[in-house]
Amino acid sequence: MQINLTGHHVEITDALREYVTTKFDKLERFFDHINNVHVVLNVEKLQQIAEATLHVNNGEIFAKADSENMYAAIDSLTDKLIKQLSKHKEKMNHH
Repeated sequence: MQINLTGHHVEITDALREYVTTKFDKLERFFDHINNVHVVLNVEKLQQIAEATLHVNNGEIFAKADSENMYAAIDSLTDKLIKQLSKHKEKMNHH
């Protein structure tokens, strides 16, 4: 799985990159049909925003989360993605 990580108004530090990679590795263990991921970390005023588009077999999954803390935003983002992936997984299993 390839992860493209982009920052808007935020420096992508090694620590942030490692955190995102670790989180998304867990997603891949949960759902192995993720082809690539585009993650955008953005800061708008006091809000830290994390969003991601997952390119999976039969579609795309998008989620966005924000928090006052970038790590919390990434946590929330991966939680949302897990929920969407499990729905996607169920749909695929029913066909």
